[in-house]
Amino acid sequence: MSELPVVVVGAGPIGLAAAAELRERGLDPLVFERGATAGAAVSRWNHVRVFSRWAELIDPAARRLLEPTGWTAPNDDTYPTGREWAGDYLIPLANALGESVQLNTEVIGVARRGRDRVVDAGRDSEPLSIHIRRADGTEDRLLAQAVIDASGTWGTPNPLGGEGLPALGETTSTVIEYRVPDLDDESARARYTGNHTVIAGSGHSALTAIIALTDLAKTAPGTRISWVLRRGEVGSTFGGGDADELPARGALGLRAKQALDDGLLNVVTGFRTAAIEPSGSSYMLVSDAGQRIDDVDQVVVLTGFRPDLSWLSEIRLNLDPVLQSPVELAPLIDPNVHSCGTVYPHGVKELSHPEPGVFLAGMKSYGRAPTFLAMTGYEQVRSIAASLAGDHESAARVELTLPETGVCGGAGVFDDAEGASSGGCCAAPEPQLITLGAASAHA
Repeated sequence: MSELPVVVVGAGPIGLAAAAELRERGLDPLVFERGATAGAAVSRWNHVRVFSRWAELIDPAARRLLEPTGWTAPNDDTYPTGREWAGDYLIPLANALGESVQLNTEVIGVARRGRDRVVDAGRDSEPLSIHIRRADGTEDRLLAQAVIDASGTWGTPNPLGGEGLPALGETTSTVIEYRVPDLDDESARARYTGNHTVIAGSGHSALTAIIALTDLAKTAPGTRISWVLRRGEVGSTFGGGDADELPARGALGLRAKQALDDGLLNVVTGFRTAAIEPSGSSYMLVSDAGQRIDDVDQVVVLTGFRPDLSWLSEIRLNLDPVLQSPVELAPLIDPNVHSCGTVYPHGVKELSHPEPGVFLAGMKSYGRAPTFLAMTGYEQVRSIAASLAGDHESAARVELTLPETGVCGGAGVFDDAEGASSGGCCAAPEPQLITLGAASAHA
C-alpha cells in the first residue's frame, strides 16, 4: 500500500498542515475539500479575529513549503481575522500544494476495500476505500494507504436545547443563528439593532458575540442582550484574564466582563432551554424548569460543536462514549474533569484506532470538547506523518508546549455552584466578586 496516497479530509488549517507534513516526509497527500476554496469553514467566520498570533497559526512544514514560492509571511506578532487567515495563508498553501488539493469534492464514506465493518479478515492488509462526490453529483472511489480526517466540526453545531437535542421549535425557528453575528454586514446589523438578543453559550465564541452586541447596544437605543448559561454560576467563564498566556484570549474575557459590569448585559444562569415559542410579535424561551425569557427577537446559539461520524460508519473507531474523541485523548481534554488551560501534548499514540491507518485530527479529534488550538492540531499531524513515514522515534517525541489559560478552577462543566469546586484537576481559585445584571427569567 506504500504506493497509494494518504487521503486528507478537509482543506482547513489542520488538513493543509497534514498535507505539508506528509509531502515533506516523501509521502503523497491527496486533500479533499467539499467547499469551493481552501479554508472554507474559516471563511465563514471571516469577521472574527482569533486570539492566537500568526506565529502560532502557521504550521512549520507549511511555512517551509511556502517560503520558496515568494509568499510573504505575515507579521508573527499580529492577530488575523478569519478572512486574513484564509487569504494570507490557507489559500496560498493550497496553491503551493497544487493538484494534491481537490476542491468541491466531498468524502461521503470510508471503508476497508471489499469489507464492511463486521469482517475481520484483511483489515491490516487491504487498502482503505474512499468514496467521494464531486460538485456535479458524480461519485467515484479510490484507494488510500491511510486517511487523516481533519474535516472539523464547524458544520455540526450543538443545539440550543439543554439535552443535546434541539429544543422544541428550534428546527423551524427563523430567529436562531449558530455563528457570531457579522455586524459589519448591514443586513445582519439591522436584525439586531433595537432588538432583544439572547446569547446562549459559555465559550470564547459567546464572549466574542457579547462584545460585538454590547458595542452595538452602546450606540443603538433599545438594543438589549441577555446571556443564558446552563451552569449555575458564571464562575470562570470569563477565563484567566491577565494570567492567560495567550494575551488576546485573556483580553477577550476581560472585555466581556466589563460589558457585564457596565450593565450592558443581562445574565440568566441555570437555564436549560426546553422550547422556543412564538409570543406575539416576538418569541420566548422556556427552560425545562418552567422559567421564561420573554420578548426575544433573536437568539445566537454558541454552545459548541460535535463531530459528524456518519460517513465513518464502516470504520472501526475507538471513541470515548462521552466526548466522541479517541479514548486515549479523552481524559486529557474532558471538561467534566478539569478546566485547566493546558492539554498534555499528544500525537499518533493517542489518536490511533483499531482500524489501521485511520486518524481523526484537529478539532474533529476533540469530539465535543472545547478550547482547541491550531498548535495542537499541527503537532498531531506532525506526529501522524512521522509515523506513516516510519519515523516512529519522531512520532513519539513531544515537540510542543501549549499556553495555559490561567484558569484552573475544577470541573469545567457543572450545573450549580458546588460543581465549580469539586472533582477538578487543580485547586480552586480564590473567589472573585462579579456583578451580575438582574435576571430576566421568570418562574
